[in-house]
Amino acid sequence: MTTFDGLNEEQAKVIEKARQRVMDSIGKNMDLYGVTMSIGHLYGNMYFHDGPVTLDEMGQEMGMSKTSMSTGMRALVDLKMINKVWGKGSRKDLYEVEGDWHQNFVEYFSIKWRKSMEMNINSLHKSLTELRKLREENSDNEALVAHVEMDIDRMNHAILYYRWLGRFIDALETGQIFDWIPKEEQE
Repeated sequence: MTTFDGLNEEQAKVIEKARQRVMDSIGKNMDLYGVTMSIGHLYGNMYFHDGPVTLDEMGQEMGMSKTSMSTGMRALVDLKMINKVWGKGSRKDLYEVEGDWHQNFVEYFSIKWRKSMEMNINSLHKSLTELRKLREENSDNEALVAHVEMDIDRMNHAILYYRWLGRFIDALETGQIFDWIPKEEQE
């Protein structure tokens, strides 16, 4: 972690306590991104680290094994929350936090939501095809036709939602969302 050159012990403790509170909060909320609390703590720790770190440095600092550290780093790289970077004179892999949390959100959720949306739309279209065929083959059965038409109506309603979600995802990926809801600038 960062050394606190020029600070007395009490000042350093206040900063460490404030950082720890944020790191704990990040760790507890990382389930939103589908990762464990320990990986969330790793990210939080790296967030406050001054510059790129190696697996060994973070493992030592956090008291984690090299295997656990490697797994955690790989998960964070896959989520695009940290990046592997080059360091002059270092033969070990170096990692640093991706500082743009807006971009982290966009990349993670647009990928997850698009995958879910496409899977659900495919299921809806397949089901609609089957139901329309059933309705056509049994057009003289009023009870069956009523049930099928109710389901078709509900499935068409769901498709409208997923089309909206697709446009929302597009707005995230293109950055258009930030025209509607601008990022706040640090004062």
